[in-house]
Amino acid sequence: MVSKQFAPFYSLRSLLPFTIMDRYLASELLPTFLFGVGAFSSIGVTVDAVFELVRKVVESGLPVSIAVQVFLLKLPAFIVLAFPMSTLLATLMAYSRLSSESELIALRGCGVSVYRMVLTAVILSFVVTGMTFVFNEQIAPAANYQATLTLNAAIRSDKPTIKQQNIFYPEYRDVVEPDGTKNKMLTRLFYADQFDGKQMKGLTIIDRSTDGLNQIVVAESAQWNGSQSVWDFYNGTIYLVAPDRSYRNILRFEKQQLRLPRTPLSLAEKSRDYGEMNISEALEQLTVERLGGDRQKIRKLEVRIQQKIALPFVCVVFGLVGAAMGTIPQRTGRGTSFGISVIVIFSYYLLSFITGALGQAGIFSPFLGAWLPNFIFLGIGIFLLVRVAQR
Repeated sequence: MVSKQFAPFYSLRSLLPFTIMDRYLASELLPTFLFGVGAFSSIGVTVDAVFELVRKVVESGLPVSIAVQVFLLKLPAFIVLAFPMSTLLATLMAYSRLSSESELIALRGCGVSVYRMVLTAVILSFVVTGMTFVFNEQIAPAANYQATLTLNAAIRSDKPTIKQQNIFYPEYRDVVEPDGTKNKMLTRLFYADQFDGKQMKGLTIIDRSTDGLNQIVVAESAQWNGSQSVWDFYNGTIYLVAPDRSYRNILRFEKQQLRLPRTPLSLAEKSRDYGEMNISEALEQLTVERLGGDRQKIRKLEVRIQQKIALPFVCVVFGLVGAAMGTIPQRTGRGTSFGISVIVIFSYYLLSFITGALGQAGIFSPFLGAWLPNFIFLGIGIFLLVRVAQR
């Protein structure tokens, strides 16, 4: 028999992360969170996808079965956006109800601090953050890309498959002026009407890479020759331009090999919409874009990558803000809580749009342009929480 003085001072129940209070708060949070996910994702996919799909069914003869398939494939992207909004709605509604019915006052009377009450919401918000990251990385990009392929295949079933259209690839170099300043000058411009997976078609290339010799290449088609690392151009004309901008020579050809970068082909093969790429694919795309030297595209993609990383952590920020606002002593109904949630969500995404634009313009760094709204709203949540705790 073990004497009392050697009995352990802790129990298994004390080691569990969730106490009875935590389980009670979680039971208040989860139903509202699930309702928010269903409501916000339904509204988003209806506004963004359903109307467009119905128009394609009516005007383009898109089969209804394909439209339903595309609708289901687009749904994960809107679930990702619904996770943070639902976290805010759940925490604000749950804690507001507990505050209005004096249950939070009773907990404080039992010695439970405001910080401890809000900790439950923060922990659940981290769980939702992990779910958001998985959806945003593994599920939504692949589903969006598959939706695009499915829709294009259905609409263009009677036409040749076109993998990419309007391939535009500029190359730049830094030129040092006599006064020491640096200017970005266009070295080469590559344009193709379309890429069918094998050949570029409808090409126009302006080449200014050689001093004193500019040339313009216009060709019906071109294909990358991997064995010789050159481009094979077919049925075209080369215009040689003198430094005084007069034509020096005109050369017509049926087949001509030119040693140009493979980068335009890489762009066409890997080019996807931002919502169709995960972080690793976006980083690969960024590497390709850096070869072209288009600073505007590079900057935009850098901001997008940071925004993709920052998005899941909005759940934690909204969870803290909603819980802090909900613990303020007040008597508000669900309608009022929903209205406050909409205002907070609108304010956050408006600020995110502004800072993202400033990041793309080079006023903010890509990191600051993506993360500043998170930092601001996190500061607001901490400020409100400290004020409530001091009362």
